Amino acid sequence: MGIHPTAVVHPAAQLDPSVEVGPHAVIGPETVIGPGCVIGPHCVVEHTTMGRENRLVASCFVGGPPQDLHYKGEPTRLVLGDRNLVREGVTLNRGTTATGETRIGSGCLFMALSHVAHDCRVGNNVIMANATGLAGHVEVGDGAILSTVIGVHQFTRIGRMAMVSAGSMIGKDVPPFCVAQGDRAHLRGLNLIGLRRSGLKPPTIRAMKEAYVTLFKEGLRLEEAVAKLRAAGPIPEVAEMLDFIAKSKRGVTRPLAGKAEEEEAEV
Repeated sequence: MGIHPTAVVHPAAQLDPSVEVGPHAVIGPETVIGPGCVIGPHCVVEHTTMGRENRLVASCFVGGPPQDLHYKGEPTRLVLGDRNLVREGVTLNRGTTATGETRIGSGCLFMALSHVAHDCRVGNNVIMANATGLAGHVEVGDGAILSTVIGVHQFTRIGRMAMVSAGSMIGKDVPPFCVAQGDRAHLRGLNLIGLRRSGLKPPTIRAMKEAYVTLFKEGLRLEEAVAKLRAAGPIPEVAEMLDFIAKSKRGVTRPLAGKAEEEEAEV
């Protein structure tokens, strides 16, 4: 299809010859778009470096200025990897001078009206469902799934392969491999379906369940539980959970005290 005659492309933008640009799209300055990308109708892309085979469906805004009152137009960027699908009305903001860029990996799905704010770090194969929003400086690990209408507080981290249920408000870090749910969110167990689908063997999953119990159900202080598990020589996935918890600055999401969890947490 090439570039539609109603599209507006800044003369300094760099588009691979294979890129398709739909009707009334706007490609702004400081933009580099890689091979095989499709920019749908009414999309706006600016100040973005984009890899290959990304698809922007329609009416999304990629690389727009950060929603930060301190931002005064300084040169910053959005860096987008490969094979991402960006649906209608999505907003992916570029960074502020705090870090200089917002960075998103490859293979992600951003459903309609989802939002990634300035200076976020989003990993590979992340799914953000409709109307879910990340505030500034949020980090999301590879393979995390965020269901619909979720709000994530600034500077919060969501670990690898974590799952956050619909309607949740996330104000503290969600450890890797866990399910979080509610306002304000609490842990509901491990993301067992995700773990099994990833190919982890039953002995590994059992060890992760035992670690979860030690961390959150034995009544130990979190620091004591982490030290106990480290002394046992944890498997890599458990060690990843411990490292994530040890680096937390906002605090860690935990189970709701006095309420039974859904053991399988297969939501």
